[in-house]
Amino acid sequence: MKKSLLALLFFSVSCASFGQKLISSQEMKAIYEEVKTPYKYGLVLVPEDTEHKMDCPTVFRKGKKWYMSYLIYNGRGYETWLAESKDLLNWTSKGRLMSFSDTTKVKVWDANQKAGYMALQDMTWGGSYELKPYKGKYWMSYFGGNAAGYEAGDLSISMAYTSDDPSKAHEWQRLEKPVLTATDKNTRWWENRKLFKSTVIQDSQKHLGHEFVMYYNANGDSAVNNKKTRWYERIGMAVSDDMVSWKRIQEEPLVYHSQGITGDPQIQKIGNNYVMFYFGAFWKDRKGAFNRFAVSKDLLHWTDWEGENLVQSSESYDELYAHKSFVLKYKGVVYHFYCGVNKGDQRGIAVATSKDFGKSKVKFVELKKP
Repeated sequence: MKKSLLALLFFSVSCASFGQKLISSQEMKAIYEEVKTPYKYGLVLVPEDTEHKMDCPTVFRKGKKWYMSYLIYNGRGYETWLAESKDLLNWTSKGRLMSFSDTTKVKVWDANQKAGYMALQDMTWGGSYELKPYKGKYWMSYFGGNAAGYEAGDLSISMAYTSDDPSKAHEWQRLEKPVLTATDKNTRWWENRKLFKSTVIQDSQKHLGHEFVMYYNANGDSAVNNKKTRWYERIGMAVSDDMVSWKRIQEEPLVYHSQGITGDPQIQKIGNNYVMFYFGAFWKDRKGAFNRFAVSKDLLHWTDWEGENLVQSSESYDELYAHKSFVLKYKGVVYHFYCGVNKGDQRGIAVATSKDFGKSKVKFVELKKP
């Protein structure tokens, strides 16, 4: 009896640190059992050479096919690309959605970084996973910057949009300026250095009084002069009524940990619960990078899962990191897409599933021996 009370107290304290309304341990366990993917199919999309890196999948459906936006890094910065599949396992790259801005006439704020993520998707677990247009346009949030290099310089969040078919590779239009920056007057302590991945959902119930909600991760003051952990990132939020003007409404981050990264949120609605899939890295009690989840009833207060990782390093292609998830359910099967990174720092898109489909034949291009 004493052990049970202590366990309950620990669970309550850990959740209270997030300022959360508690989700019962039974609900959390049931969600874990629903979303777990014990079978690693392997890599499904990799760069064509050893010079490029592939990252951050976002998967959506249109008609009878599936599509994936993802990032390519080539040493200069991020560009956003599109791939296509009929079965979620076999993918073909189709081309760019947002490219570098090469011009000498105007200094473009996002010339060297355009890391995009599809917005306003049907987030119903096992639903259509289609993108929903707003005001006749499809939308994508992205973080951008002008400095060249891996996530270099100032990074801010903005919006891109298109009136064309989102399943066709073409250049999306972008707002002229960022919608959120690390130097805004109302920026918060945990996000005053760089802003990263964002996920934008449409909340018809307006839990927070606004139609659109953006979750994003960022780093701030605590990352300065911290040699032990490399990096701190935390997940926070902003809201909008028109997809263009965004405002911060919560002073503290929503999901975070005492050390390392909590980042790259993705939202699914499972029953009456909202599930945020995210990745962790460089924590005190867990090595490497791995994928986990938190749960909410109201999109504001989140209860963190404290059990096993959903995906973690175990194979040669993800032995360094297994992180940055996009999770969906289709025809009774759960697909957990993620970025697999090997010890040679090659990055590609892999998938783990709730059903055994065997093993993928896709492999990284072999690194040249020194």
